[in-house]
Amino acid sequence: MNRNLHRMVLHMHLLGSTANTRMLRITTERKRGKLVLTVEGRLAGPWVGTLEQSWRDARAGSPTEKVYVNLCGVSFIDPAGKTLLKEIHHQGGQLLAEGCLNQAIIREISKQGSRTKSEEGDGEKNGPKGTPIVFYAILFGLLLTPGWTRAQATGQQRNLSANAPSEPLRLTLEQAVSLALKQNTTAQIAQITAAESVQEKNISRAALLPEANLSVGEQWQRLNLAAEFGVGALPFNGLPPGTTIPGHIGPFSLFSAGVGFDGQIFDLTLFRRYQASRSSANASKFDSQSTREQVILLVVSQYIGTLRATADVEASQSRVELAQALYDQAADLQHEGVGTGIDTLRANVELQNEKQRLIEAQAQRETSVFGLSRILNLDPRQQVELADSLSFFETPQPEIETSIEEGLSTRPEWKSLEQQIKVAEYQKKASSESRLPSAHYSGNWTQLGVSPSMVIPTYSYSGSVTMPLFTSGRIHAEIVRANLEIQRIQQQQADLRNSIALDVKTSLINLGSARNEVQVANLGVQLSKEEVDQARDRFKAGVANNIEVIQAQDSLARANDNQIAALYRFNQARADLARAIGQMEKVYAK
Repeated sequence: MNRNLHRMVLHMHLLGSTANTRMLRITTERKRGKLVLTVEGRLAGPWVGTLEQSWRDARAGSPTEKVYVNLCGVSFIDPAGKTLLKEIHHQGGQLLAEGCLNQAIIREISKQGSRTKSEEGDGEKNGPKGTPIVFYAILFGLLLTPGWTRAQATGQQRNLSANAPSEPLRLTLEQAVSLALKQNTTAQIAQITAAESVQEKNISRAALLPEANLSVGEQWQRLNLAAEFGVGALPFNGLPPGTTIPGHIGPFSLFSAGVGFDGQIFDLTLFRRYQASRSSANASKFDSQSTREQVILLVVSQYIGTLRATADVEASQSRVELAQALYDQAADLQHEGVGTGIDTLRANVELQNEKQRLIEAQAQRETSVFGLSRILNLDPRQQVELADSLSFFETPQPEIETSIEEGLSTRPEWKSLEQQIKVAEYQKKASSESRLPSAHYSGNWTQLGVSPSMVIPTYSYSGSVTMPLFTSGRIHAEIVRANLEIQRIQQQQADLRNSIALDVKTSLINLGSARNEVQVANLGVQLSKEEVDQARDRFKAGVANNIEVIQAQDSLARANDNQIAALYRFNQARADLARAIGQMEKVYAK
């Protein structure tokens, strides 16, 4: 009856749990005068408390009888499960296990080099199990050792050949920004694009300046006189009748060496195009500055996000230590007969929850560090550590109108659009003024002769004035296209003006809100710590159970999260405001 009742209670407990009901199964039965708890599944997480409750029920039903815990069907044991097994062994429970891993855990718990007497008794019935286990353990080790050795050797060779960095790189926020401006690929591409625009400007300017070239050459020619003059043979006056000249002359050599030159005398179209390219270079420079500011904002956001993740890890670690201390306190009170098992179970559940939060926080921190390393374009093997921490310092709240005007006057995107309008206006003038005449000159001075020793100086100079008469509508179409370009950029300016105003207003609102949140969060952390201390004292004095302690722990966790989030939002709001008014590089890249 007792056995059936225990099974029914256990079955109801498993069905009422939020976890998978097949994660753990515990059966209580008597075998040859022994009370045995047979455990099957995973001894981890909330199922540790299930085994603890079953152990207490078994001991309460048979206080003078030894209780055996059969772990042969257990596939995994977490640290909390190991702690519970140590407590069961300490209270006189006998642990049975099969398999290398479970036996190693039992040996660690019992601190004995051989199996327990209960294992020996089972071994007499079922046959010798130690030999196969040892054999498989040795075989498994032999199979793994060569592969591990090869992998280790390969990894060492790779590290030696690649000169992998061994020491972590500690970076402050200012150093991270400086490194990003030097190494970030997006910032480097923007600088290269700006340099290309400068060379485009130089090319346009070269079209306005004179050019000269030196040429030296020698050639052999044979001329067809018939092809030149249109007849096969020509009579020549002064020669006897019937005398003709040949149909060709040559071959003969011709040597030349001289200088040729040309240039523009007057051409407004080329001049306007040079002005347009100059404004385009300025626009590209401002675009590069805008990209640098975006990169800085990205680095700052990633850096303070990593600081937030680091602060979460530190807070989680502190809460784990507090939960461990409260669990130890509950266990000690229970051992002394003052506390109850449910108090210890609650404390253990809270401890596991805090450990899980710590694992999640550590994973988030590592991910954030990898993201920062990617933005900085570092070696993937380079370890990065942050030298700064989340902090709060009082700053004056700027005025909205003043900040908007500052943003319109300093934002590089706004300056770039102004230069783009100038480019379109110069292109329009270039198209319109192409109807005007343009003057051009050219010439050469050459030493010419049949051989280098028989040359004489020759030269030619020319000047020309050209003016288009009919262009089939090309000039009109170019002017219309320039007007449409100006209208498009003006629409972009209007949109950017509204965007700057929205960015400034939003960042100022977030900055003021975050400043107040930091103050409230700091007070909340202080009050939560006092609540934990008082609840802990009340539980220790026996005035109340540890429900108040668990609630105080949850309040402290929320207060810590609120404080970290408020500090993060405050620093992020400062960065957003600096970006909105175009001061990112001035503030963060000193």
